[in-house]
Amino acid sequence: MNRVEHVGSFVRPEKLLNAVRERKAGRIDDAQLKKAQDEAIRDIVAFQESIGLPSITDGEFRRRSWSAGFIDAIDGFGLRDGTLSFRDETRVIGVAASPYAKAPLKRKKRIVADDYRFLKSVVKRGVPKVTMAAPDVMHYFLGPKAFDAYKDREAFFADLVKIYREEIRDLAADGCTYLQLDDTALPCNCDAHARQDVVNRGENPDELTERYAKLFNEAIAQKPRDMTVAVHLCRGNLKGAWMAEGGYEPIAEALFNRLDTTVYCLEYDTERAGDFAPLRYLPKGKRVILGLVSTKTPVLERKEDLKKRIDAAAKHIALDQLGIGPQCGFSSGGGGGQALSADDTRRKLELVMEVARDVWR
Repeated sequence: MNRVEHVGSFVRPEKLLNAVRERKAGRIDDAQLKKAQDEAIRDIVAFQESIGLPSITDGEFRRRSWSAGFIDAIDGFGLRDGTLSFRDETRVIGVAASPYAKAPLKRKKRIVADDYRFLKSVVKRGVPKVTMAAPDVMHYFLGPKAFDAYKDREAFFADLVKIYREEIRDLAADGCTYLQLDDTALPCNCDAHARQDVVNRGENPDELTERYAKLFNEAIAQKPRDMTVAVHLCRGNLKGAWMAEGGYEPIAEALFNRLDTTVYCLEYDTERAGDFAPLRYLPKGKRVILGLVSTKTPVLERKEDLKKRIDAAAKHIALDQLGIGPQCGFSSGGGGGQALSADDTRRKLELVMEVARDVWR
């Protein structure tokens, strides 16, 4: 059983960022950009293997951002401003743009299956893991304004489900056994202000939680038995900023008992995520990776503090159902100017491995 998980994205090396800039300027072609991406992915895979991580990703190095892999592969999406703003301790940074269906949605190419195929070919040790935005992310931040091209929400969801099933079928055909769906919608639906926004636009936040759980299950319903589907919950992470705050209590019972998943990677690096009491809803046979190590700051956590927090969580569920990891990816925004460097990343992940060995030896 894996006691350590990481969420997926890593800081892009400058050489890769330069190649992206060169491609935008038209000075190199797609093949040259792909070669730069391939080289960077080989390096980040070797980095993860050197630390001993049990699951290995491609760093999301082929994407503009964590959700762009999905959006860019689908015909019919546009972008418009949502209702939640990114903010940090001192200021509001700006409203996040969210996808909406301006035309009927159709998968124009494989979303992450080609990325997975290359990743699998270069991983020597560990389980290749692929990450993709969860389906409710395509709805929550705009609500009724998320599906202009559809007569109602259910018609929109039906096409989303079809797209996810097609992609999961292709991943399974290529041998994928580990898929992580990244969900910023459900955890933002814990925020009192966000929940009020939902009410103001004519929706019920608790109904959304239940419907999103069903949507998640419908999307993965045809996965093969040997494919693990994990869910990662995050309140937004953009170069140290976030969108929401509030503990998991409003969604916990549905989250842990209605989603057909066995692995939950939960943000728990600050008080904004609340306490561990909602973990009491976790049934036997499921496990939680406590995201105790922050990717929003280069400050390295103290090992003893992390152990104390794991002990606190274990008051609500069995220690055997717990693991540890970072609360989010190291570069979910994709570009330069990230909060952590490559050296910071190594220190954080080595700390996670050390704590896991001490606690679950």
